Amino acid sequence: MPVLIVGLVLFLATHSLRMAAPRVRARIIAQSGLRAWLLPYTLLSIIGFVLIVWGYGLARLDPVILYAPPLSLRHLALLLLLPVFPLLIAAYAPGRIKAAVGHPMLVATILWGLAHLLANGTLADLLLFGGFAAWAAIDWASAVRRPDMAQPTTGRARVNDAIAIGGGLIAYGLFIGWLHQWLIGVPPL
Repeated sequence: MPVLIVGLVLFLATHSLRMAAPRVRARIIAQSGLRAWLLPYTLLSIIGFVLIVWGYGLARLDPVILYAPPLSLRHLALLLLLPVFPLLIAAYAPGRIKAAVGHPMLVATILWGLAHLLANGTLADLLLFGGFAAWAAIDWASAVRRPDMAQPTTGRARVNDAIAIGGGLIAYGLFIGWLHQWLIGVPPL
């Protein structure tokens, strides 16, 4: 469990700098350029992510059961996960979805975390999925208060929305039908 916790702290702390210390980020970029910010940010994020994956794998070997969710919650979790991939794609495809949601990747992360908490009941699950959901909710609340950085919708808004929805649903189907088992080792159905 310590490896998972260190990974979560490193990854989430790195991703919290924009809301916790926006002036530090802006000063580093202004003084030394974007690369001076992105290099350590990316390196710390990758190290944190690797520690999360490794630590979660270790924690699954000797799980601490907190609760045993009923099978029906897995079905609810699958439904809650349905908009996650379209929202992730919409985060990079400016359209009406992004304009309406504001921060689709954060909303996707919240839904992903909550859905996994419904279907899984170990301490490692609570730390991983609960940690990400809580972080995303805090970041979302912080982002709403930051100066508006919204991109105006373009003439491609309908096309981008169609790509987000169509591509997201295809990705969801692939992940549920095959990739989750292959990558994570756990069948979602």
